[in-house]
Amino acid sequence: MNKRNNNFQIYLPIAFSLVLVAGIWIGSNLLNNNQVNSKLLPIGNNSYNKIGDILDYIVKDYVDTVNISELETDAIIAMLDELDPHSMYVTQDEFNEVNDPLLGSFEGIGISFRIEKDTITVINPIPGGPSEKVGLMAGDRIVKVDDTLVAGVGIKNNDAIRKLKGKKGTKVKVTNYRRGVPKLIDFTITRDVIPTYSLDVAYMVDDSIGYIKLNKFSATTYDEFVEAANGLLDEGMRKLILDLRGNPGGLLQAAIEISDEFLNEGELIVYTSGKNRPRRLAYATNSGDFDQVDVAVLVDENSASASEIIAGALQDNDKGVIIGRRTFGKGLVQEQISLPDGSAVRLTVARYYTPTGRCIQRPYENGDSESYYEEYYHRYVNGEMQNKDSIHFDDSLKYLTPKGRVVYGGGGIMPDIFVPVITDTIHTYYNVLANKGLIFQFAFDYTDNNRTWLSKFKDFESFNKAFEMNDEIFYDLVSYAKEKGIEQSDEKITLSKNKIGILFKAFVGRNILDEKGFYPIYHDIDTTFNRAVFEIKHLNQI
Repeated sequence: MNKRNNNFQIYLPIAFSLVLVAGIWIGSNLLNNNQVNSKLLPIGNNSYNKIGDILDYIVKDYVDTVNISELETDAIIAMLDELDPHSMYVTQDEFNEVNDPLLGSFEGIGISFRIEKDTITVINPIPGGPSEKVGLMAGDRIVKVDDTLVAGVGIKNNDAIRKLKGKKGTKVKVTNYRRGVPKLIDFTITRDVIPTYSLDVAYMVDDSIGYIKLNKFSATTYDEFVEAANGLLDEGMRKLILDLRGNPGGLLQAAIEISDEFLNEGELIVYTSGKNRPRRLAYATNSGDFDQVDVAVLVDENSASASEIIAGALQDNDKGVIIGRRTFGKGLVQEQISLPDGSAVRLTVARYYTPTGRCIQRPYENGDSESYYEEYYHRYVNGEMQNKDSIHFDDSLKYLTPKGRVVYGGGGIMPDIFVPVITDTIHTYYNVLANKGLIFQFAFDYTDNNRTWLSKFKDFESFNKAFEMNDEIFYDLVSYAKEKGIEQSDEKITLSKNKIGILFKAFVGRNILDEKGFYPIYHDIDTTFNRAVFEIKHLNQI
């Protein structure tokens, strides 16, 4: 099933882009020096393009040579910075990097990788992708790209992406080092369209509870979600945990369509309104497949935008339960226009409101994006991450759901059930190793050194049943941590052994089986997830 809520599309009028482009062109080309001098003074004439005049004046009369493109970019960025934290200028170089995640695909060679010891290391080739077809393997080190050395030269992630991505049909030569092979191996890869998935994992927690984790909202998210959820229904799912923790949002339409699946016909999902945008409302249709499924939505301080639309729509319609911590608080809608040089402007044109009428956009000061994004720090300092009573709501922003529950606007979605960041004073050794990334790094090295043996695990069930962190591996990790300057008493090391073993196994599972090898194991020590399992088992719809 692939339905669309077609009555909720917000398009930037063509006239706006025409006026913007025409204004830039006229301002840059129409006036000569004398006209600039005589027209810099008038104020308040809406048809007068002061910025174009000034740029033209600088180019023609400034004492030194200037880069007009850089001046234009700086001017645009400065203007947008004065508006709100989410209006932005996207340069031509950044365009694909910014927009590909929303499209659900990109054009490239089809690998997941990380920079490991100053070398591009293949984590996994994407199944069916061009790299897998020519024989790239997990663990390969890319030494050269098109005969240019990329190993040991300080390459960064973005640089690697730019070298390996490219138009469908173009070719790129990579030269790889493979453990156990004495010579470097050359591969010529023909780039192709590579899907990027919004859904990390979907699996059955037990006989009745399903779990789905979404990492963003793109053009393919709804279809991915419906396919996965229907698969879980076939396995007996009657209750669903939908994990939106860390999900920064994306396409508004995808959030509307997923919300529609859980709500009854006619229930309001979201509406938007702006000074130059009429109010647009999105209602649930009669074709939702999961309106009889109990749902728990997991959120945290990194759940934003489209994630908050789903949480708000369900909460305001008294559907299911929201569990976790207060969400990010992004209630602004951006539209994008592409400019002739391949760049683009994303402009905030409206605010969105949950069904009860809440705008959950948190406060901001124009031109002060730094403070806006530092709120995470303030949430820790004021105790909010540990205790919900540290959050102070404005009574003027109080709203009631249809069944009389009190909800608040003005800064994110407050969950129905608060789960604090755990301050663990018992497993201190585990905390240090996990926070410093040492368990992650040790698991990567272990996987890399044991790929031949680990490759026998073709599915999660066989891996989960047969693989454990034994004492030998554990004390190798303890020695590794000691080399990195981390030492603790034998008692504290022993207390942390079980948690370390679970996280290590989860990381190894991810290295060989992607996310489906990680989450079902990690969830054993995931406090919010385990609280959700308990609550949804005992959920009575409010």
